[in-house]
Amino acid sequence: MKMARAAAIVLALLTVLGCSKESDTIKIGAVLSVTGPASFLGEPEKNTLLMLQDELNAKGGVEGRKVEVIVYDDESDVNKCVMAAKKLIEQDKVAVVLGPSISGNTLAISKFFAPAKIPLVSCAAAEKIVKPVDPFVFNTPQLDRHAVGKILSDAKKKGYAKLAILTVSDGFGQAGRAVLQELIPAQGLTLVADEVFGPKDTDMSAQLTKVKGAAPDAIICWGTNPGPAVVARNRAQLGLTIPLYMSHGVASKKFIELAGAAAEGLVLPAGRLVAVTQVPDGHPQKALLTKYVADYTKKYGSPPSTFGGHAYDAMMLVVEAVKAGKSAKSQDIRDNLEKIKGLAGTGGVYTMTPENHNGLDEGAFLMVTIEKGEWKVVD
Repeated sequence: MKMARAAAIVLALLTVLGCSKESDTIKIGAVLSVTGPASFLGEPEKNTLLMLQDELNAKGGVEGRKVEVIVYDDESDVNKCVMAAKKLIEQDKVAVVLGPSISGNTLAISKFFAPAKIPLVSCAAAEKIVKPVDPFVFNTPQLDRHAVGKILSDAKKKGYAKLAILTVSDGFGQAGRAVLQELIPAQGLTLVADEVFGPKDTDMSAQLTKVKGAAPDAIICWGTNPGPAVVARNRAQLGLTIPLYMSHGVASKKFIELAGAAAEGLVLPAGRLVAVTQVPDGHPQKALLTKYVADYTKKYGSPPSTFGGHAYDAMMLVVEAVKAGKSAKSQDIRDNLEKIKGLAGTGGVYTMTPENHNGLDEGAFLMVTIEKGEWKVVD
């Protein structure tokens, strides 16, 4: 009798402890390129997540639960990303994973999440991440299709009928190239040159010389640092005056630093975070953007980038899902991510559905130019 009673007490204690553990902590994993070639993406993402963790916990957490963010650095390497994702799922038993920073890395690990019944909210922009829809995979950046749409709209306004594209051969570049190849003719424009460069290439003069021979009205360069900065510098060195568009993959001060004077006058689509002071006071993103810039700058000594914003949005989407369902269980987070409507983030105003795991549209972008080393909104 005594043994039975003791066993019952032990069982009750274990049950209480188990419930306490679940209710007290939300374990959020993150795989980010904190070091390596893509560190300009991953470092501000990591900083942002740790800042938000501290801010949320200082306010009592989320639905009474402490937030614990576990960050692994994939060093911009796909194999290390795979290992980190598996560790978060199998060993750390996280409720949700944020990241990776890179499209190729995201595509390499996305297949792990549906079998594990754990949602992934990526900070990478390739359309392939969310199309076709995987029930457990979401992303926060504005999509390639949104960016291409803004660029082509601007090109048509300016009377550019013949376009050349110069794209990087990684996952982000391949995804963008496919959308460019689709939408340029669909918009009644002509693709006259299609050149590719490698992520580690340090001279694109040969590609630009071929592009010049095709006599385009404008060039669209698609990639992330440092390649596009090389393209900008080579264009200036070759004396080319053909207008050059960049993708949203370079929407950070780092690109301006790398390209130097060659960045002047270039045009690209970007989220409102790069030009907070130029966002109207009544805009639904204004207050959030202003606060994020102030908080990040105070904590880290420099303003955040667009890419840090992708991590901000990933975290806040998860927080909103937990609040909506009053649950930090993985399945409930997934289900409630799909129900988010009109949530202002740094990248835009998110409205998710079972058919749309990105939640943004072309209106999330502004067209900006670089003027005297600063961003200036042109549309």
